[in-house]
Amino acid sequence: MAAKGVESTTMTPVAQSRMENFRKVKTSEQDSPLPFPDLPPGVVEMKVKEGSKIRNLMGFAMARMELKGTRQIVFSGCGRAVTKTITCVEIMKRKLGGLHQVTKVHYKTLLEVWENKDPQPDGQVENLTVHKNVPSICILLSKDPLDPNEMGYQPPESRDGLWAEEGGIEEDRLSSPPQGVKRPLTLPHGELANKKMQVQVPESQRGLGTMDYMLDSHH
Repeated sequence: MAAKGVESTTMTPVAQSRMENFRKVKTSEQDSPLPFPDLPPGVVEMKVKEGSKIRNLMGFAMARMELKGTRQIVFSGCGRAVTKTITCVEIMKRKLGGLHQVTKVHYKTLLEVWENKDPQPDGQVENLTVHKNVPSICILLSKDPLDPNEMGYQPPESRDGLWAEEGGIEEDRLSSPPQGVKRPLTLPHGELANKKMQVQVPESQRGLGTMDYMLDSHH
């Protein structure tokens, strides 16, 4: 396999035009360690995908967290799965109550392989490899107290504020604000969290991430 192009960090008009002739054939994530120190061995990690069914995710997650031996669980998702990840966390917090939370956000690299739909004159298969940086979120829920000084920490909330039912979550208006102090959370990407996670984003870090492209071909 020989490289036939250069990498860039922006989508130029020429690159956009070329992408119309390609179809995505593979997507993979770069593995990275969870951003929480001192996690117990074998901690449950729920990797939320864009196509994941919330009912299936929560059925498994709730069954594990209801076990006495399970003290912590981590939900993680990236790109378009971020909102669904937060939804899963809110459902669990409403159903179990008393859970401490720490939220971490960063960028995750997705590797996409695109194949040219048009046949090449020399019979070669032309592929385009895209390294896409997308916003990612990891949320730790714990039955045991966590460090309140940790960035992204949220204390347990009252179970009266939100109630979960089949198909979604509905919020009731409260006459008084929830108790406890939430540590500020800085996100690398726009409005990454829902209204339960109000954050501010530095101007220098706003955007949809970056992409690197490398054109290659092989027989």
